[in-house]
Amino acid sequence: MPAPALPSAPPALLLIQTAFIGDVILATALLDYLHRTEPTTPVDFLVRRGNEGLLKNHPHVRRVLVWDKQQAKYRGLGQLLKQIRRAGYGRVITLQRFASTGLLTALSGAPERIGFDKNPLARLFTRTAPHVIEDGVHEVTRNLRLLAPTYNGPVVPPRLYPTADDEAAAQAAVLPAAGQPYICIAPTSVWFTKQFPEEQWLKLLAALPAQYPVFLLGGPPDTAACQRLLEAANRPGLVNLSGQLSLLASAALMRGAVLNYVNDSAPMHLCSAVGAPVCAVYCSTVPAFGFGPLSPFSRIVEVPEALECRPCGLHGYRACPLGHFRCAHDIRTAQLLAVLAEATPPQPLPKREGL
Repeated sequence: MPAPALPSAPPALLLIQTAFIGDVILATALLDYLHRTEPTTPVDFLVRRGNEGLLKNHPHVRRVLVWDKQQAKYRGLGQLLKQIRRAGYGRVITLQRFASTGLLTALSGAPERIGFDKNPLARLFTRTAPHVIEDGVHEVTRNLRLLAPTYNGPVVPPRLYPTADDEAAAQAAVLPAAGQPYICIAPTSVWFTKQFPEEQWLKLLAALPAQYPVFLLGGPPDTAACQRLLEAANRPGLVNLSGQLSLLASAALMRGAVLNYVNDSAPMHLCSAVGAPVCAVYCSTVPAFGFGPLSPFSRIVEVPEALECRPCGLHGYRACPLGHFRCAHDIRTAQLLAVLAEATPPQPLPKREGL
């Protein structure tokens, strides 16, 4: 008798997320979900150039497609569209609400073309999902509903997979700590009003217990700002690692920290993706937008008093619209120190003999 035919693999699926680092990290929650629910479906992932390192050796990604938005943006878009159409995807899902990725989805030739209803080309999709800000739903869940419209389960954390080389780079970076527990601070953000001010970070650095080495993290554009903090703080054991580690190596370093102080920005999502303990400082934005931290130990610090002007926008601004920036300057150092105390509870005293 002829051997039974092997079942053919289902058509491949393409996820599109060409926005910022944090957006790509949050989108990785879909990769783990797909691996659990559709383990035989090949999954490709389209990102903007510079973010492909996040998916290096990711076990649930077949191929990473890259769009260079800085050079020949629109010519590159056309080349990508040809590549996508040749691939013959069964589903193309855009996680963005912009026309460019809507175009790639709508013209992909895929039988299923899925995206948010806010996308300008949503009328050309075969299915859409709502995207509502400030309704208490996390962005991860909003994304998951593109795959499973009725999804109402737990908020699945994103997940990244640092390689052995990333782990080794992180270990080499902490050699100055000589095995001591350490703290990481990622002090910068693309947006001014999302960024805890330099003078506020300096207050924290002066108040942190002296026994903790502190590592400043960021990408190459953040190196100068981190160096200013290093020089102004004049704190022993403060090391500027900005621009020296890959994103995955930074995640591995943060995973080993006692606590990571971050803004509402990409390093917060790096922590979520490796389960690193995190204290997220929210200035002009608010957790209700749905982009909060998802680590097992996650704490949010924000201005203790309600401000009529907060939040002033979804993404932040290059300056405080009202000029006072109270949402950042009114946060107290004691609030940040309280999180450290919670992250490092005192150890019980050893029992004395005879008791």
